[in-house]
Amino acid sequence: MDNSEKEVKNLELAIAGHIKEERLKHGWTLDKLAKMTGLSKGYLSQIENNEKNPPIGTLTKIAYGLGISVLELISGEAQTMESTKLSIVRKDQQKTITHAEAAEGSIYNSFGFSRPDRLMDPYAIVVGHEYPPKPLIHSGQEIAYTLVGKHEFYYDGQTYVLEAGDAIYFDSDRPHMSRSLGKKPAKILVIFCNPAGRE
Repeated sequence: MDNSEKEVKNLELAIAGHIKEERLKHGWTLDKLAKMTGLSKGYLSQIENNEKNPPIGTLTKIAYGLGISVLELISGEAQTMESTKLSIVRKDQQKTITHAEAAEGSIYNSFGFSRPDRLMDPYAIVVGHEYPPKPLIHSGQEIAYTLVGKHEFYYDGQTYVLEAGDAIYFDSDRPHMSRSLGKKPAKILVIFCNPAGRE
């Protein structure tokens, strides 16, 4: 196992630990976390035991259910956030999210993390030139708007070429992933919808 594989494994293990730690801080059972996230108890148990590696959309749901940011869930570092009607995140304040399921060369920049009561999680994503090891599948819906460049979007067995100005809105419970086409990587704005009905 090389260093990059070790780093990925360590990150996966750390995320699993952070999820369990946050759940226990709330005094919640897995049943309660399942209710708050809309995910099954069995799947959450597999995530906590590092048997399943959740995609970013699933981490978003878990973080939202726990009332914390995805950044905090991944890093384990508490974020101090106040509820506000308006949140401005300058370009140099965006937070880069690293997760194990991302394709090599992909960068997720979060700019919705400053709203603890958010109903959406937006990311500016630089898309790598290779597909991730496996497609992403998670509950919910997404909107993706291509800002720069061209990328190939795989969705449920079909591929679509998207260029700057193209937008897609899709259910994320089908296999999906993207890869950049051309010399320069594509950049897309992706918005994940958080689950409704959090207590």
